[in-house]
Amino acid sequence: MQGTVYKSTGSWYSVKAQDGNFYDCRIKGKFRMQDIKSTNPIAVGDHVEFDLEQAGDETLGIITEIHDRKNYIIRKSVKLSKQTHIIAANLDQVFLLVTLNNPTTYTIFIDRFLATAEAYDIPVVILFNKIDTYGKDEIEEVDHLFQLYSEIGYHCLKISAKTKQNVEKVKELMKDKTSMFSGHSGVGKSTLINAVEPNMELRTAQISEQHQQGQHTTTFAEMYDLSFGATIIDTPGIKGFGIVDMEAEEIGDYFPEFFKLKSACKFNNCLHLDEPKCAVKQALENDALAWSRYRSYVQMITGEDDDNFRDRS
Repeated sequence: MQGTVYKSTGSWYSVKAQDGNFYDCRIKGKFRMQDIKSTNPIAVGDHVEFDLEQAGDETLGIITEIHDRKNYIIRKSVKLSKQTHIIAANLDQVFLLVTLNNPTTYTIFIDRFLATAEAYDIPVVILFNKIDTYGKDEIEEVDHLFQLYSEIGYHCLKISAKTKQNVEKVKELMKDKTSMFSGHSGVGKSTLINAVEPNMELRTAQISEQHQQGQHTTTFAEMYDLSFGATIIDTPGIKGFGIVDMEAEEIGDYFPEFFKLKSACKFNNCLHLDEPKCAVKQALENDALAWSRYRSYVQMITGEDDDNFRDRS
């Protein structure tokens, strides 16, 4: 039988078959034996083959094959530094929720996420959430970031999941597509899903006043079919976003505004660091590129941990 993985708890998978029925499945042993560096060999969104077997009064599934993925979003595993974690697979787009505070989303996180999505050909829509809670200075900062990423070519929206400002625009973008919502814990992913599909009633939690961080309300990634012809993958909040499988020479290709200038650099393999006649460095000096983006790029080139980098300018 064929199906799509809708939920993964690490050892069991909820798979929706082509007939619309859901089956609890586990992995056939050989998957554990293969040289898979990912902590989760099967991810939500994967298309799989599975067989059914009777276990007492229950019918359980055994996943025997994973179909080739169209794409996937991946990050370093939090607990196992040498392994990776596939967040979701076979996506049409990702909505990245960004908040200035409660919690703070730093540009290094945004840029790492965008570069990873670029590497795997996944379109990203940036949602600046909680717009209803900001004062004049914060609105100006949102406007700055909105313009910065819009000019690069990313679709941006200012929204309020709480007051439903521009939520209808989000729903329009979601129709007939498989989308993933991502961002730090507390940015409003579950609240936004509840806004686009009120009968889902996903659990939400208050921001920790002491640490200004969200509480993890989503424990495992899970896919949902929505009433207006959309499919959504809700994911656990991400603290940091460690990039994987990227060589230093290719990272610049995942910054679209840098890539456009690459051919104007003196050297074909220019890393935009100390090389002479670098078009990217020249554009920076002319204020034609954002310094925050360049700082993110340098951090990725040097391999420093984004959790230690705190700059939002």
